[in-house]
Amino acid sequence: MAILEEISEQLKKGKVKIVKEKVQEALDQGIDPKEVLEEGLIKTMNEIGVKFKNNEIYVPEVLIAARAMNAGLAILEPKLVEAGAKPLGKVVLGTVKGDLHDIGKNLVGIMLKGAGLEVVDVGVDVSADKFIDTAEKEGASIICMSALLTTTMEYMGEVIKELDSRNLRDKYTVMIGGAPITDEYAKQIHADYYTPDAASAAEVAKRVLTA
Repeated sequence: MAILEEISEQLKKGKVKIVKEKVQEALDQGIDPKEVLEEGLIKTMNEIGVKFKNNEIYVPEVLIAARAMNAGLAILEPKLVEAGAKPLGKVVLGTVKGDLHDIGKNLVGIMLKGAGLEVVDVGVDVSADKFIDTAEKEGASIICMSALLTTTMEYMGEVIKELDSRNLRDKYTVMIGGAPITDEYAKQIHADYYTPDAASAAEVAKRVLTA
């Protein structure tokens, strides 16, 4: 469908105003909002994620595309709710206690949204209680933690211990990432997944929720 291809092209260029107009145009043409979301926005963000992962594009291009995606989403959301379209699942995302870095976390949030997941971003410097209480309140399936410092990454283990002590460990998939994190470390603290970049995080989360 030409209009969906147009949305995709304009999204890649980060053209906020045109993406909004074209999304509205697609809805006016009677195209299913879910199809506009999946074929126009999600598919394109997935392509952007792959390019980002392969270092073909960089952070600014991702952020520009994300802004256009969010503009398109704002128009689609009420229609998707009306149509009863459900996101794949819900993820609680944050940077752990003591760490104020948020660029990596924000990129992961963009990719998760782009993959059709609902994201509850709890920000930076997040305590174990805040991660867990939010996940419980929101009915999330995944807790996604980021850390950029070797001094703060240790706190990821504390969040998992707190899940254990509340007998909630089996209820959540715990994903971790950030510059100092390794697969080895994930195994050490009993996290479920370590992902090296935002695009991989979205792929893994999607796989977890559709398994």
